[in-house]
Amino acid sequence: MNLKSLSLGVVLASFVLSGCSSITMLRTKEMRAVGDDVIAKNDSSYKALSAENASLRAELDSVKAQLEASAVAQKRLQAEVTVLSNRMSEETVRRDTRQEEIIYRLDLLLGKSDKILAKKVVVNNGVASAVMEPDANAEKMIEAETMFNAAHSDYHRGEYKLAYNGFKQVYELVKKGEMAEGALYWMSLCLIEANQAAKAKTLLTNLVDSNPNGMKACAGMYKLASIYGNECNLDRKKQYLQMILSNNTCASTPELEQAAISLQEMLDFRSPDGRSATEICREQMR
Repeated sequence: MNLKSLSLGVVLASFVLSGCSSITMLRTKEMRAVGDDVIAKNDSSYKALSAENASLRAELDSVKAQLEASAVAQKRLQAEVTVLSNRMSEETVRRDTRQEEIIYRLDLLLGKSDKILAKKVVVNNGVASAVMEPDANAEKMIEAETMFNAAHSDYHRGEYKLAYNGFKQVYELVKKGEMAEGALYWMSLCLIEANQAAKAKTLLTNLVDSNPNGMKACAGMYKLASIYGNECNLDRKKQYLQMILSNNTCASTPELEQAAISLQEMLDFRSPDGRSATEICREQMR
């Protein structure tokens, strides 16, 4: 009886162990299936994130490219504005030069008219005759006028060295007066055209300092302001523009309006990136 009971117990234990093993195998399969599912989901999420990351990176690259293109376009626009500004400045110089030449020729005509009216009438044996009184100074002025006109023509033909020498001879001949001021002024223009701005500044400074109310003082100050502006010395440019506005002699000259516009532009200037006008000017000169 005991042997049967023992055998039965062994058989039952075998069945129990077999059932537990089956359950364990089922559990293992279920856990493996869950793990595979989690891995699959993780792989799917990783792929989706990778794709989204690649898309964002592509968008970022596109934005960078647009910013670079915008920067290039801005630099090109600045270069075009600079070119247009230089052309306008050159055209202004030509216009002012032509205007000054016309005024000068009108002055010559008026001067000749005054000389004709200055004739003296002398009587010789009862017969009246009009003769010109000999005047060495008048002959010198006529010679200076002739030389001045020739230098003007040389300047407009682009012969700046020849024109400079002509104006210099006029200055050395007359030394003082309106013609001497005009000669100094035009000498400085010749130097500017010959890319000798430093020498031109010296002549113009002497002209303005020695004749602050002279006929060429306002034009000389505006030229000095332009030269200092081209050199990015904006403080000196501003100083000469203010001198024009405060000089009563300049009240009826075209330089007054030009100086007012230039000074207002300097005062209104605001850089988007906070840099000063001097910094931007120096960067454009590089």
